[in-house]
Amino acid sequence: MPISARERRILILAGLVSAVFVVTQIVPAAQVLYESRNATIQGILLAVEREVRLIEDSLVWRDRRIEAEVQQAKVESQIFSGLTIPLVEANLQQDLSNYARDSGLSVSATRLADSIQANGWLMVSQEMSFRTDDASNTIAFLKLLESSQPRLLVRDFSLSRSRNQYNGSITAVGFAETTSLGGKQ
Repeated sequence: MPISARERRILILAGLVSAVFVVTQIVPAAQVLYESRNATIQGILLAVEREVRLIEDSLVWRDRRIEAEVQQAKVESQIFSGLTIPLVEANLQQDLSNYARDSGLSVSATRLADSIQANGWLMVSQEMSFRTDDASNTIAFLKLLESSQPRLLVRDFSLSRSRNQYNGSITAVGFAETTSLGGKQ
């Protein structure tokens, strides 16, 4: 059955009305759905990127924490400990005397230790006089101090020769945290 011209116009008009309906109603809804989907995808991609960055940063922070713990252990092994300042001073004096004797020096005199507190730290300074027949003993002594645990630092050193004997004096310094003293001073 053939379509009449009037029916054809009605079909064309219905097609135009449905095209306008599709353009004005369905296309914007599809665009909103597409943009919403793109925003969701972008959000997921950003979340994944953030998670990857956090994982990478966690490895860096873990390495930094391990490095800080190693540094802390190193510092703790280089400082003196004791419950009171006199105990810290006695520990420093004993270590200094032991290193002198181990290197072949004869300790002739020790003075009272001087202590200074500042910013949570205690600096103990110990002066000692010694003598020896062999100058190389002083080198051995200084090497022992250099590798000492807890760390003894040389603040002042002098050595003089008289006949077959060398006389010297040394001022060594050690450190302790005042927080480890437990408030007893």
